[in-house]
Order: sequence, then C-alpha cells, then structure tokens
Amino acid sequence: MTATSLPAILKTRMLVAYLGERAQHAWWPTAFYEASGRLFLEPVFSKTSRLAQYHGVLEAARRLHDEHLSVGSYHLFRLPEEVEQDLHNLVQRPEADEFALQEMHSKEAALSSLKDLAGAVAVKSVGPTSIGSIRDLNLPNTVKAIAAAYLAAFSQDVKTYPYLVA
Repeated sequence: MTATSLPAILKTRMLVAYLGERAQHAWWPTAFYEASGRLFLEPVFSKTSRLAQYHGVLEAARRLHDEHLSVGSYHLFRLPEEVEQDLHNLVQRPEADEFALQEMHSKEAALSSLKDLAGAVAVKSVGPTSIGSIRDLNLPNTVKAIAAAYLAAFSQDVKTYPYLVA
C-alpha cells in the first residue's frame, strides 16, 4: 500500500462507519460514535476508547457487508490482512482522533467529507457493486469510486455494497 492511499481508505471507512450507524442511516444497529457509546466505552477502555469505537463499528459493518457479498471478495470493511494491519496502525495515530472529532460530529459534515473524497467520480448502485480488482486499491479512482457509491446510497436512502475481486 502506498502511504497516500491508506489515509483516504481510513477516512472513507470511518465516514461510512459513522454514517451507517443507527443515528444516521441505520445500516447497522450500533451507536459507537454517539456520545452514549463513548460514555459506555471509556470506563472499560480508558486508554483505547477511540480504538474500541473504531473496531466495534468496523465489525458491525463487516458483518453486514459479508452477508451480502460472496466469500473471497474484498470490501471497505474487509481488506487484505496487510492493509488491515496498516489501517490499524494508522487509526492509532493522534491525527486519526483529530479527524474523528472534526468530521464525524454531524451527518451533514460526514456526507460533505464523503463527497470531497468521491470527487467527480459518480457511482450509483443498489446492492452488491463491483468496483474492480483488489490490485487497484492503490489507485486514487478506486477509493473515489467506493466513496461515490456510498455517497449515492446514503443520498438516495438505499444500501450498496461496493466490492473488489481478488
């Protein structure tokens, strides 16, 4: 993975995870990024509550996507192990906390950030949608296409599951 594509993947993942929670679009029944979720996690995970939030919502999103996609395909919440390790390391950096606080405080701010990530790319789909090959994950247009697919789905109040083939 290139150093430039990992932050874009992480940012897209965190935005979609936040927007998919029950208070925003209710794709999964979690509330990790709500104030009550933080209050619940902080006593148990005093030093790593942000990481616990991230992994909790990641698992909820992963399960939903896995239910709708075939085994062996990759998606925003299930990437190759080396990429997952790199993202785990990246999410622990202080700048990840700053991002979470700035852009995930409202549904509108998160949608605006997702729109910025998508750029001029437009992908409108419902249900499973092939974005390309996992080999193309480093390419900027791949992450933009993933962001665009989720942006369109959230905007139209439908569900989409963009995936990459092995």
